[in-house]
Amino acid sequence: MPTPPRSPRPRTAPQCPPRPPAPPRGKPRWVVRTVTTLSVVVLAAAGIGHAVMSSLDEEIARVDPFRDMKNRPEAGHGMNILLVGTDGRESVGTEEREKYRLGGTPCHCTDTIMIVHISADRDRASVVSLPRDSYAVAPPHTDRVSGERHEGHPLKLNTAYAEGGPQLTVRTVERMTRVKIDHYLEIDFTSFMKTVDVVGGVEICTGRPLKDGRTGLDLPAGRHTLEGGQALQYVRSRHVDGTSDLSRMRRQQHFMAALVERVTSSGVLLNPMRFRDVTRAVLGSVRADKGFGTDELLDLGRAMRNFSPSSSEFATVPIADMKYAVKGVGSTLKWDAGKSERVFEALRRDEPLSAHIAHRTPDAAFRVPVDPRRIRVQVENGTRTAGLGRRVDAALAATGFDTTRAPVNAADRDVRRTVVAHDPRWDRSAKSLAAALPGSELRAVEGQGATLRVIAGADFEKVREVRAQDAERGEFGVVRGDEAGCS
Repeated sequence: MPTPPRSPRPRTAPQCPPRPPAPPRGKPRWVVRTVTTLSVVVLAAAGIGHAVMSSLDEEIARVDPFRDMKNRPEAGHGMNILLVGTDGRESVGTEEREKYRLGGTPCHCTDTIMIVHISADRDRASVVSLPRDSYAVAPPHTDRVSGERHEGHPLKLNTAYAEGGPQLTVRTVERMTRVKIDHYLEIDFTSFMKTVDVVGGVEICTGRPLKDGRTGLDLPAGRHTLEGGQALQYVRSRHVDGTSDLSRMRRQQHFMAALVERVTSSGVLLNPMRFRDVTRAVLGSVRADKGFGTDELLDLGRAMRNFSPSSSEFATVPIADMKYAVKGVGSTLKWDAGKSERVFEALRRDEPLSAHIAHRTPDAAFRVPVDPRRIRVQVENGTRTAGLGRRVDAALAATGFDTTRAPVNAADRDVRRTVVAHDPRWDRSAKSLAAALPGSELRAVEGQGATLRVIAGADFEKVREVRAQDAERGEFGVVRGDEAGCS
């Protein structure tokens, strides 16, 4: 029997900012799979009968990621779902592949890894993204392709799936986080596009044009209702600006919040036929553990009838080193041990993430759109003053910029005004750097690349301390769903 209609919630559309800070992006396409799975959880609140849900349950492919697992973390309160998305694209048609630029050879690894924690009282969903390039140490395992036995060894987190499938992925995540995983879900591109289409599209807004030549994304500033394919381009794009891969994560959080808002306010939850269509679109390409089925969906859905964007919170594991070199593995992302432990402790205790990692003391630093740690800088001495280059380099490094620590002399040694030379694609990073050098001149140089150049002039006095605009909640801090509706 359908749930009686609720009184409509007042909706306040998020204001589209004139020019917002760079949303953290991440190479993994984690939102593609997250939104579809959360859709299943949220849509189960429609109260559809057990028979209907059972028939849909039969469409889920099953895996056994917990087979023979020993020495697992102690169970906490609430439910922890490990959500992964492989890079497989076999189910996407040729026309859609070409239209939305989904070509390329899959690596058969995960490009999405995240923990979705549903609180025991079913009042809150906490989503923690684990970047695919995270430095990890896999436990001893048998290679699922070669059959060879491997001892524990370093690797990027996403390759655990390629070596040992869902089981090694779960074991590696539990070992890194000490969070016990209750359920495992694996989703693909097709289900994402169908889900967005069946709910009638998702509205996003952007304060600046977004264009990515690789995915084909091309959005002018303003509000847009994105359908499946366009939405996929939006959440996949990582070449919108010149910041690091992690800078797309905030935009993906915005999309997730907007999708939840769409689902909970559009009547889908109160329309059995639409609920069935959405659920079929999602479940048709989902793989899940044997224990996640009809009863779990219905029980969870009934408990979450009042779910809304404000009920959700999003965070990414805090990173200490974005270029942690590992022999035989390459450049990885090394987690900040102390801050990460606070994140996972919150999940283990079934407490809001914000209560553990959002407390920060305000400072007087100037706020800039791009975090200084993401900006690579080469300093040049444009004067005949000995040691000026070293002084500027050290001062920029002290406020957080990723300097080369190897300043050089400029070709022109009679520079009066300090110059920030930059590739036009890295204009927001350049403005952030220029803010640290009051009075400096911005100079666009086509083809210069990701490294910005500071040509220190005779006017140089000091470097002003700067911080990312969202530093008050941490570089990868918590954002609530109702705070993330507009990018």
